Amino acid sequence: QHTAVKIAPRYHNAPVIHVLDASKSVVVCGNLLNKDKKDDYVEDIAEEYNDIRDDYYANLKQIRSIPINDARKKRWISENERFKITKPTFLGTKTFNNIDVEKLIDYIDWKPFFDAMQIRGKYPNRGYPKLFDCKEVGAQARIVFDDAQKILSNIVTQKIFSIRAVIGFYPCRTSGDDILIYDPQDSTKQISTLFGLRQQTERDSNVYMCLSDFISSTTIDYIGLFALAVFNVEQEAQRLVQKETDDYSSIILKLLGDRLAEACAEYLHERVRQELWGYVPNENLSKKDLLSVKYQGIRPAAGYPTQPDHTEKLTLWKLLNAKESIGIDLTESLAMQPASAVSGLYMAHPESTYFAVGKINQDQVCDYADRKGMSVKEVEKWLSPILAYDVDSQQ
Repeated sequence: QHTAVKIAPRYHNAPVIHVLDASKSVVVCGNLLNKDKKDDYVEDIAEEYNDIRDDYYANLKQIRSIPINDARKKRWISENERFKITKPTFLGTKTFNNIDVEKLIDYIDWKPFFDAMQIRGKYPNRGYPKLFDCKEVGAQARIVFDDAQKILSNIVTQKIFSIRAVIGFYPCRTSGDDILIYDPQDSTKQISTLFGLRQQTERDSNVYMCLSDFISSTTIDYIGLFALAVFNVEQEAQRLVQKETDDYSSIILKLLGDRLAEACAEYLHERVRQELWGYVPNENLSKKDLLSVKYQGIRPAAGYPTQPDHTEKLTLWKLLNAKESIGIDLTESLAMQPASAVSGLYMAHPESTYFAVGKINQDQVCDYADRKGMSVKEVEKWLSPILAYDVDSQQ
């Protein structure tokens, strides 16, 4: 669908064809190179994509939503009048270098690892560790897991990876859908803004949420920011392929890099809650509870459902000085480099929760662009996946 709706319409001089996996590309290329088959084949694909686009935009028209100003009047409001705002133990930023990989092992969520390896059990033995009891894939899962443990042991003993992080805490206050960030030394001096997007599609609850709802608008509140990365993953993976021709270990090593980045995010968030911010100093949760997100607070990330705009990373990077302090860069498409990296916000409100902004209308896009000082066209480019309208038909 993405190819038919978003990519193919941008190319007028050549066919654009989605191939599910590399093994099927041979047939596609064969049809394109065959002079007798090419025209009919391309025409069939074009007709199929036209049907997909028609269905997609027909479904968009059926989405029921409300004007953004009405959604703001029905914003989420806390019912917890006894919630006390806790000031973090420090304001500004702090770097964490050479984080011990061994400390992170217990925080690893292995389910995404097996998903990436395309090893999926059947009910009731789907998830880790029940996966090992699955008759169909249990033995294979155990072999891959044991191999991963050996590689993980080498990572620890040989200190192959380097993990670094930066965390920042800032005074803040909500203004509409946005969060105003203040100078750590002077809570009356605004230094930045985190912009928010609000739900607009009609909801049974009649409540339309935005991240700014979890921050006080009447008194100084606090917000956390973080960025972390696992370094030397790509270099070591490349070495395994080029010097040892070990593609299998290279794949596992890269997956472990991703898992350790997420584990580090979990580990640091626990430290934030218990000591660095300290809003739940007596928290005592099992690792299973941590992975089930049973703790107080959230750590939403730019580019994800609660704030789908990747450009918000630019503000995080500036406030955290992430590139200079720990060496994490952003690409032109605002992907993090190195790739095994995680960034986001820390929010402490006991009722804060993850949610999906969902589809938004042009009135919110125009308002958002104006607040951010960006053109509507630029905002539409970054928010393309969540637009509830056809950009081309609006031009």
